[in-house]
Amino acid sequence: MRAVVGGARRPCTLVVCRGCCCGDGGKNPGFDHDGQLRMLRAAAADSGGRFAVRTSDCLGPCGQANVVVVRPSSTGRAAGGRPVWVGFATDDDSTGELVRWAAAGGPGIAEPPAALELQFVPAPRPASARSGR
Repeated sequence: MRAVVGGARRPCTLVVCRGCCCGDGGKNPGFDHDGQLRMLRAAAADSGGRFAVRTSDCLGPCGQANVVVVRPSSTGRAAGGRPVWVGFATDDDSTGELVRWAAAGGPGIAEPPAALELQFVPAPRPASARSGR
């Protein structure tokens, strides 16, 4: 079964948290949060559709801001790729690594950069799982 959206296969997607803590200059001062989002969006636009960028409200692990979830493409998902949560994405190096990995295909297609792997964080569990419901 192929995941198809609007007649086209879904590309690797970077979901950038911009909720309560991520993107907040008070939490991570000295980093250009808006510039990071502009850089990601420009790289996606220049990628020829290899990857996409979207934003989301709070993704959960606020203590590890800025958080970016790297979602596999349809092809990557079919190859066994699963979403990868990256925390502490608050420098140009990690932003560049995210772009390179997504452009190369992301989870299920390309190996993540070794330096970026050090920033992998566990996905938060849903509230119902935490409460035992």
